Amino acid sequence: MDRNIKIALCIIGIFVIASAFVILGQQHSEEEKTVVVYTSVDQVYSEPVFRNFERETGVKVLPVYDVEATKTTGLVNRLIAEKARPQADVFWSGEFSQTIVLKNENILVQYQSPSAADIPVQFKDAEGYWTGFGGRARIFMVNTDLLKPSQYPHSMYDMLDEKYPAKTVSIAYPMFGTTATQAAALYSYLGKDKAREFFTSLNNRGVRVVDGNSVVRDLVEDGQISYGLTDTDDACGAVEGGKNVTIIIPDQGEGDMGTLVIPNTVAMIAGAPHSEEAKVFMDYLLDKKQESAMVTSGWIQIPVRDIPASACINSTGIKTIPVSYQDTYYSLKPAQSDLTEIFIR
Repeated sequence: MDRNIKIALCIIGIFVIASAFVILGQQHSEEEKTVVVYTSVDQVYSEPVFRNFERETGVKVLPVYDVEATKTTGLVNRLIAEKARPQADVFWSGEFSQTIVLKNENILVQYQSPSAADIPVQFKDAEGYWTGFGGRARIFMVNTDLLKPSQYPHSMYDMLDEKYPAKTVSIAYPMFGTTATQAAALYSYLGKDKAREFFTSLNNRGVRVVDGNSVVRDLVEDGQISYGLTDTDDACGAVEGGKNVTIIIPDQGEGDMGTLVIPNTVAMIAGAPHSEEAKVFMDYLLDKKQESAMVTSGWIQIPVRDIPASACINSTGIKTIPVSYQDTYYSLKPAQSDLTEIFIR
């Protein structure tokens, strides 16, 4: 074979090999620039965050959403099952109790994002395994056709006041959902005996106990009850829809216990396949600008920073119940057991 041809073939071979390495390098780079996020946050709210993150960082988000039937528990069980071979990088939840489950199962790894430096300490895990940011609060939703401002309730204990006929006051079953979380906070704050006395009195009085916060909202909207205990997301939907209702944040006076704020939480998975991208995502999500954007989108009603809150509620200086989220979590199962005995005999 002619020497020049051999040289040409060698040069071509070198270019082919070099091109192969470039392609492999690009593929490897592309693989690195992904982050897998498991989230219980409704897709209508979380997906815009993911798309904006991709545009701003170039890191592609591979989301795994919960299924309504299983809610957050389904994702948590999946993460526990994947513990030996993690598939997720980040867990983003609309509440905190299941995130604490993951911490206790050694599914999470410590990461303290610099973006969270201005988040108050009560919304962070003391050991740095998860960080909370804006979310929902437990509030009273009041029908303004049935109650005058001078008659509005202002404390959880007002639900025991005889001036409000029992059948005009409602709560969701306190063994489930955010009502259960609030009950756990009360058990932690008041102690078992006082908390049990409070819920026993509610039950004996005959207040309407219904299947969920949305049912409470509907009853207030329809004028079937004068007020009920629910979440800000349900109540704000009614306020913004022009219903004759208003929102009262309970127990905000001097000496009052405050109300429960339920934050979003985000955490990094131990052994995350894309740990650096996980940090980039968490830094983005925990940035003050993103919390403000999620207030605007309607996902967050109660920001944890000093930023404008949802227009449907004045949460400036909201007083929160002085119980840690860890203590609330520890009280959850004992409270649920107690309340099942009280409300379901």
